[in-house]
Amino acid sequence: MDVLVVVGDARPPERLAARARRIVHVADDAVDPGSIGDLRAHIPREVGVFGTGVAATRAAVTLHEAGLPVVLYSDDVAGAERLSGIAVRRPQPAERVPAADSLLDLVGDTPLVHLHRTGRDLEGQLLAKLEMLNPGGSVKDRPAVAMIDAAEREGRLRPGGTIVEPTSGNTGVGLAIVAARRHYRCVFVMPDKIASEKVALLRAYGAEVIVCPTNVAPDDPESYYSVSNRLAAEIPGAYKPDQYHNPANPLAHEQSTGPELWRQTEGRITHFVAGIGTGGTISGVGRYLKAQDPAVQIVGADPEGSVYSGGSGRPYLVEGIGEDFWPTTYDRSVVDRVVEVSDGHSFATARRVAREEGILIGGSGGTAVWAALQVGRELGPDAVVVALLPDSGRGYLSKVYDDGWMADFGFLRASGQTAGDLLTAKGADLPALVHVHPDERVREAIALFREYSVSQVPVVKAEPPLVAAEVVGAVHERDLLDRAFRDPLVLDRPVSEVQGPPLATVGIGEPVGLVVERLEAAPAVLVLDAGHPVGILTRADALSFLSGR
Repeated sequence: MDVLVVVGDARPPERLAARARRIVHVADDAVDPGSIGDLRAHIPREVGVFGTGVAATRAAVTLHEAGLPVVLYSDDVAGAERLSGIAVRRPQPAERVPAADSLLDLVGDTPLVHLHRTGRDLEGQLLAKLEMLNPGGSVKDRPAVAMIDAAEREGRLRPGGTIVEPTSGNTGVGLAIVAARRHYRCVFVMPDKIASEKVALLRAYGAEVIVCPTNVAPDDPESYYSVSNRLAAEIPGAYKPDQYHNPANPLAHEQSTGPELWRQTEGRITHFVAGIGTGGTISGVGRYLKAQDPAVQIVGADPEGSVYSGGSGRPYLVEGIGEDFWPTTYDRSVVDRVVEVSDGHSFATARRVAREEGILIGGSGGTAVWAALQVGRELGPDAVVVALLPDSGRGYLSKVYDDGWMADFGFLRASGQTAGDLLTAKGADLPALVHVHPDERVREAIALFREYSVSQVPVVKAEPPLVAAEVVGAVHERDLLDRAFRDPLVLDRPVSEVQGPPLATVGIGEPVGLVVERLEAAPAVLVLDAGHPVGILTRADALSFLSGR
């Protein structure tokens, strides 16, 4: 049908709603002239009316008398004598095939599986909750449905509205599925560290995606939090679920994930381990499990540098978990322990689970399993440790599961001589990484060139140990001297005004041949070890090393 008119608070069956190209809601008392004019403007071939009793009959008659082709869908028809010329049909077939009405009905009830091989050295049992088997491929399907349901109940999201949300991808997919089923527009704002597969996936669902820089503060106008707030305020009819502060987020897990785990483990679960992003999963599950047995231990797995494990929120490479602020959806009172996990351990564990168990998981799943292994080593044979695996590794094939990407960031090591050997050959005469900050003066950068006899230094926004995302540029001796000669005033300007792009990078474990190849295109390269910048190699360094072999 072209349009379905829903009368009052009635909720049409999924089968009927899915058949309508457009859904219009009208009040119980009457169909107003404006609604009739709007329907006529679209020249519909069929106008369905759904509702019960006198109100539905009155709406159908009014539309029929206005010359519209009306079909009344109702199991409770009142005033049938007034329906002359109006077809009446049942909203549902008499005998329905036993299948889900929509994909949203399949969210939850994900299985548990033993990780016998990965947990071979543990005395107790290690199990995984396979949240990638939700329809949208992640644990975020649960709060996505819950948040939109709550918004619709409370009147904050109305038919034809727009969902605006900052997301690292998985929440966006869940919301996009809900939007597709319920005829909403979606605009998602994402940080630029997110894998390209996730951006493409959201667009495949018809969502609009805006990508923002990662290396800015949360309150910066360009941050993905700030941009989403601006869009939510500017777009008419927009609703921002705000997963970081929406109580429906943890409540979804308290009402579904927690009870499932208790039932699936027959109440024997002793430890629950999950990554902490918004905090919704660990808080909701933790509340439920502790209500059943206060002795159950709730363990957070957190990226190195995130605030949950005591960091400042400095960048890390694992996606979807960790934060640089404290969401109100995180309930600290139910979390007994937080385990800090490096990017290297997260990625290596994810790849291990894929190869040992045949379960392709994302980096954040690797974070949870690595933390579960650390906790499990401390426990006896009666322990039942469940790690929640939030999503599949299919969204990370260009990163975690790509040997080239892993090697470039220094997570893999080649055989033979490597970039690390070149760094070692340089000796210890220089600091590991001579650097300058964006707010320092150009004359200070030139002083570094002279003091350490170097020709280029990276511009960084923090102190070592750094992560790759904190390198924001580079300055070169020749460029600065040339600019200072032409304009002496440049010496007192901040480095940020004269810096160029960051140096090319090479992984510490990559072969010397690749280093030489990179140096053919650039005078120097920045060496990364597990995502951390640890030194600079120049053409002179490579020549010195090769001549001494």
